[in-house]
Amino acid sequence: MDVPPQQPSAQFLTLEESAKVDAALLSSPEKFLTRLTISSLKLLKHIAQEYSVAIEDLTAQQVIAWFEKDGKIRREQGIEGSYLKW
Repeated sequence: MDVPPQQPSAQFLTLEESAKVDAALLSSPEKFLTRLTISSLKLLKHIAQEYSVAIEDLTAQQVIAWFEKDGKIRREQGIEGSYLKW
């Protein structure tokens, strides 16, 4: 099933970003951490936007609450209803 490209949760790294990470002079573990960090930044931006706060003002409790909410949506509505598609 194709996910519309405007849905940011479908792919946290663009093909261009992934290619840049692949081309970087990094070890495999460093590339993994780089991908994870870029994806995390995008997710934190999304969470901050939902809470209408700057990323640096997000609290650990807000991040936890957001994951709990998204998990509840996934359990109740299925994967298509949630932001994270895993």
